[in-house]
Amino acid sequence: MADREQTELQVDALVAGGGMAGLTMGLALAKGGLSVAVIERQPTSTLRDAAFDGRTSAIAYGSANVFDGIGVWRRLIDLAQPIQDIRVADGTVADGPSSLFLHYDHQEVGDHPLGYILENRDIRDALLAAATDHSELHLLAPAAVDHADRESGGAVVSLTDGRRVSTRLVIGADGRNSPLRDAAGIRVTRFDYPQTAIVCTVAHARPHNGVAVELFLPAGPFAMLPMTGQRSNIVWTETSRLAQDMIALDDGSFHDELHQRFGDWLGEICIEGPRFSFPLGLMHAERYTDRRLALIGDAAHVIHPIAGQGFNLGLRDVAALAESVVDAHRLGLDIGERPVLARYERWRRFDNVFMAAATDGLNRLFSNDIGPLRLARDLGLAAVNRVPPVKRLFMRHAMGVVGDLPRLVRGEPI
Repeated sequence: MADREQTELQVDALVAGGGMAGLTMGLALAKGGLSVAVIERQPTSTLRDAAFDGRTSAIAYGSANVFDGIGVWRRLIDLAQPIQDIRVADGTVADGPSSLFLHYDHQEVGDHPLGYILENRDIRDALLAAATDHSELHLLAPAAVDHADRESGGAVVSLTDGRRVSTRLVIGADGRNSPLRDAAGIRVTRFDYPQTAIVCTVAHARPHNGVAVELFLPAGPFAMLPMTGQRSNIVWTETSRLAQDMIALDDGSFHDELHQRFGDWLGEICIEGPRFSFPLGLMHAERYTDRRLALIGDAAHVIHPIAGQGFNLGLRDVAALAESVVDAHRLGLDIGERPVLARYERWRRFDNVFMAAATDGLNRLFSNDIGPLRLARDLGLAAVNRVPPVKRLFMRHAMGVVGDLPRLVRGEPI
């Protein structure tokens, strides 16, 4: 290992990337008794700016448990809109939704919500506040990783401003174009969908009653996600060819296009705040680990937002890696050794691959206007709606409580 005396900071683990997954990772490890450095390129003031990210995240029930386990949920509960019901239907812009649909009612699986909708800026605020309060978490922002020397005895991470951090484990939470992943020579499978997500928030005349709607249109899914108050977040998937034209429309024309898809079920709508757009793609890393390196979240996998599960997969990555590392730390083992990281990779690979394949398949199945396929889709949704055991299984998948779950996801201490 490189000379420790030349480094300014020594920690058990370093997280590259201070986004929502990276901060959650740092807090989970700190909660487990490790010292952690989180390196983030952006100033914290930028991360808190309302114009930085206008998206919301669907937080599954199991993911809310993760936030609760690291002491963040108490900061979020009053800002979270519970999802009481989910309605899924096929349709067209001209004809509206089909009369055949799938309905998830939270009362069929317990007395708690299926999940929650939270604004990303509120999640960041809560994570940053918790990070500031934790003595074992060192948030270095703005700062960027220049390179990481990962050796058999440990790692030294050099930052672009000349500072150096020694650590036992480097965690890549540095996004879909992860420099750490590329430097490790980890190959990826990726392709771009011919689709773009348009995101905005609307206020409406009638209450949504905690109902989330996913309307499958020929260009892609159109999601109406309930927010606190009489507001909904729109995630409108459109063909990339048309999406930029839609974004460029004046306010009145954009409202008209949005209203055609949203419908009248919540009365008059009014667009609040700016519009955002994001290109959509799929990416999966060939492996999640290398010498003293583990990838989480978008650095390891990116999926279509069709089911709102992308961030939830990242939170399950966090919970699994935190448990693997904390267990090793408590046993006095080297947290960066291959067996520790191999446990994490085995734990997470099937769930991530399955969800990537499922969302890709759903998007391809529903994003078209082929008559026989549309009829088959409608009949399939109606059939699932009439088979309670199958529907409950799908609901539990959406809640993130199926499979070999880490302690944090089960609602247990790390």
